[in-house]
Amino acid sequence: MTTTTPAFYDPREFVGKRVLVTGGTQGMGAAIVQRLVAGGATVATTARSTLPEGQTPALFVQADIATRAGVDRVVRAVIDDFGGLDILVDNAGGSSAPGGGVLALDDDQWHHDLDLNLLAAVRLDRAFLPGMLAQRSGVILHVSSIQRRLPLYEATLAYAAAKAALSTYSKGLAKEVGPRGVRVLSIAPGYIETAAAHALVVRLAAEAGTDEATARNGLMTSLGGIPIGRPGHPEEVAELVAFLVSARAASIHGTEVTIDGGTIPVA
Repeated sequence: MTTTTPAFYDPREFVGKRVLVTGGTQGMGAAIVQRLVAGGATVATTARSTLPEGQTPALFVQADIATRAGVDRVVRAVIDDFGGLDILVDNAGGSSAPGGGVLALDDDQWHHDLDLNLLAAVRLDRAFLPGMLAQRSGVILHVSSIQRRLPLYEATLAYAAAKAALSTYSKGLAKEVGPRGVRVLSIAPGYIETAAAHALVVRLAAEAGTDEATARNGLMTSLGGIPIGRPGHPEEVAELVAFLVSARAASIHGTEVTIDGGTIPVA
């Protein structure tokens, strides 16, 4: 699935801004990198896999940020090349836990999901916050999930718990550093049809002997439905991120924005 940049973006909006987007080679992360580069930012990204052909961030660091060593590798590379950051998008996340509910998850799986979905962001924030505080400006954006409010127990309970912790941590961090010039925000995506999600739809359709539309509708129903009738697209998430980290959103701080097509009902 390819991403597109909206025609109305300002190609100079982020000129002079040094950005790190974690997990930026696929899905939402790749769309966020593309959008910020299109807006003039100098963007670094990181992933466990190699950089896909055609992607051209200013800096790529191959590392597993679910580990302390991986985080340290990214921090050293960004400091050496950029000198610091103006915007940090903690996007990396996910779960590889098996199905079967809570008793199928052992300590190693819990530790992995907490390391990837919570502690990677905490460690990177700690590394780059001193520079942001010294310059009295910066934006940190955490990518959480609607599973923090709508956990799915079958396979992703540890992931959901880690994302809930990430959202709570974001709020506390915002209270501490907001008065010192650093904005902290989070977003909670719902079902976003990345290439990986589309592959899942194709697999479910093949297994059930049906078409993609039927498989996709079944997946949406399992999440409680999506009132707009479709999953979100990575570029829609990227556009939300671009707005929130920009000067246009200068008074938006300490909050979480849900982008889920209405899956989570809000009174």
